[in-house]
Amino acid sequence: MLRIWHALIASLRPIFVIPHPPAMSTRTAAARHSSDPDAALFDDIRLLGRLLGDLIREQEGQEMFDIVESIRQLSVKFHRDGDAKDRRALDKLLSSLSRDQAVSVIRAFSYFSILANIAEDHHVLRRAEQDAERGAPPQRDSVRAALEVLKATGVERKQLMQFFDQALISPVLTAHPTEVQRKSVLDAERALARLLVERDATRLPHKRADIEDAMRARVVQLWQTRLLRYVRLRVSDEIKNALSFYNATFFSQFPRLYRDLQRDIDTLFPADPGDATKTDLPAFFRMGHWIGGDRDGNPFVTAETLSYALRMQSRTAIEHYMAEVHAIGGELSISALLASASPELMALAECSPDLSEHRSDEPYRRALIGMYARLAANLRKLAGVEALLPEVGSAEPYANADEFIADLRTIRASLRSHHAEALARARIDPLIRAAGVFGFRLATIDLRQSSDQHEAVLRELLGASGLCPNYSHLDEEAKQALLIRCLNDPRPLRLPNHTYSDWTRSELAVFDRAYSARRDFGPRAIRQYIISHSETVSDLLELLLLQKEAGLFHGTLDSHDSHAELLVVPLFETINDLRNAPAIMRDFYALPGVIGLVQRSGGEQEIMLGYSDSNKDGGFFTSNWELYCAEVALAAQFELLKAEHGITLRLFHGRGGTVGRGGGPSFDAILAQPPGTVNGQIRLTEQGEVITSKYGNPDIGLRNLEREIGSVCRKVAVRMAEGATSRVTVTPKAAERLLGPVRFLPDEQLLQDSIGVATGLAWTPVGGDILSMAERGLM
Repeated sequence: MLRIWHALIASLRPIFVIPHPPAMSTRTAAARHSSDPDAALFDDIRLLGRLLGDLIREQEGQEMFDIVESIRQLSVKFHRDGDAKDRRALDKLLSSLSRDQAVSVIRAFSYFSILANIAEDHHVLRRAEQDAERGAPPQRDSVRAALEVLKATGVERKQLMQFFDQALISPVLTAHPTEVQRKSVLDAERALARLLVERDATRLPHKRADIEDAMRARVVQLWQTRLLRYVRLRVSDEIKNALSFYNATFFSQFPRLYRDLQRDIDTLFPADPGDATKTDLPAFFRMGHWIGGDRDGNPFVTAETLSYALRMQSRTAIEHYMAEVHAIGGELSISALLASASPELMALAECSPDLSEHRSDEPYRRALIGMYARLAANLRKLAGVEALLPEVGSAEPYANADEFIADLRTIRASLRSHHAEALARARIDPLIRAAGVFGFRLATIDLRQSSDQHEAVLRELLGASGLCPNYSHLDEEAKQALLIRCLNDPRPLRLPNHTYSDWTRSELAVFDRAYSARRDFGPRAIRQYIISHSETVSDLLELLLLQKEAGLFHGTLDSHDSHAELLVVPLFETINDLRNAPAIMRDFYALPGVIGLVQRSGGEQEIMLGYSDSNKDGGFFTSNWELYCAEVALAAQFELLKAEHGITLRLFHGRGGTVGRGGGPSFDAILAQPPGTVNGQIRLTEQGEVITSKYGNPDIGLRNLEREIGSVCRKVAVRMAEGATSRVTVTPKAAERLLGPVRFLPDEQLLQDSIGVATGLAWTPVGGDILSMAERGLM
């Protein structure tokens, strides 16, 4: 533990006692900042560190401040000089701390790390803005750089717009026990980030002093707020936490993302007058959620929590639209006596329940008041709550988000045609983009459950129906035969008067709720169903049969009109599962009726690949190698299915936050995918422990969203230019030649006492002691 403290504390810069720099002129300061691009970052860290140091002295006392500073100085000295005497002094000081003192020390350095991260995020954005101001080339992972690559490869505007018509990029937010930050802490961090921006924007001393006072207040708030929760999060808490990122980041940044992308496309790929491609970009970027739908290993996720997630998501989206419509109504005070409006806009205004004489000549306001009333009706219908700001009069709810978007486009068209395009561009365009991305559902909720739980439910259903006394005892061939027979029988397995176990009723209730949710919130509300631990073809057939029990599977497997509403998404996680994945999918599609079923169900096959379990199962390199091989084999398999039957493959990458769980930069990860495996469509999990770091700051969130678009665009650039996918040349034999001899030996060889490469990898000297490295054998 002391070694960990040494490494942590020694890595910190001097923060609590910072000598004031000598006075310098504005010109001297500017010269210093221009010569050192990170000077502004160090200034921000000094400021935040000084505020934290003042707070510790004030609230914990001078003695505690001196202890923290002594620990810092000793750690820095030992880290710099490596003197064993300094280490012993540090050990003695740390060992002498009382419990309360140790807690204060931990809190001091923890909060400094938080403050330093805020400053660093701010500096990343500041540097990017400075680079843009001086005309530097766009960053490699930006959308602009990706579009320039496409331009250089000869891609034309028509090809590019066709790509976006078919593209799908979907970050999927998941809950995870390693995410421990509280919303109260995140809100304070966001406030500090905004204050740093305001501080950069002014050079007036009195304004800077006011901003620093506000920053001091936020640091006090952080210090007196618990970092961790006392009780475990409930599913409802996880849902609320995820939704907080929409108001903080996604609602504002997705419209910016589309606006900037459209602007770059129009600049690099200008449209000819009258070009049909000069339209709004399609909503190719869609959010997904596991929170509220992921039952694998979590018995607290039920049909009730799924319903709650759907209602809360819809409420979050609709309340955002209502707030925007209300604000726009306050701005569009355009009088028909001064500016005309289109007939379509006048008709929309006439449908409004607003009868006020004071607004009789303001058609835009009347139209927006009517739209607000319709949204309030949607809020009541879908979320079951009343609007915080009551509507003027009653109105029918929108049938779907497309109707709402159509009304917005009516307003935009009227503004454009009557010399008010600036108003349309500033307020209406962002709302159209947001509604196109989020709809009334906000995000698609994935359902997930383990294959063994599906088997248990079917065992009870089949046993009660008399079709099979013990389904679990059948071999794979017999299971497939029975499942296909049931899928070809239009009759359900559920008996109306039979009392099933609580677990079976709970599982079937989720399918029933999925059926009603798709009709209440639209088909995109729930689309994917992921089968964890997919090991056999029967695992996939079981999900089809369970869909049939809830009315989500229509017709029979052997009929010419059958289709399934939910995508069957197998999740291949372990090394063996990854190796068996191509054979499982081959055998599944060889079954009579499956190809036709998939064609009629949308013509797409999504497959999820698990990075975390494969890392735990085989280690980092073996996991990535087996993932690569599985992707190559699946891509080749579905290349034939697409050519012959029009069925396309989409891969869903279940990446964790840490490297050991498949984490890492999304941009590089997407670029590293084998040729033919992205094709403009990709889904990736954003696990709870990294959601805050990627999307807690709105501007950082925008950069991360840009990276995902940029990587997908770069990935398809060569394919679009050449019109074909390059063949993969990496083979197991080639890998052995390129990587060299095996360096990871079997466990029994690792246990030998003799010194060698394996022993050296397994045991690493740190600070004179031996640190055990619990890495599994990789090959």
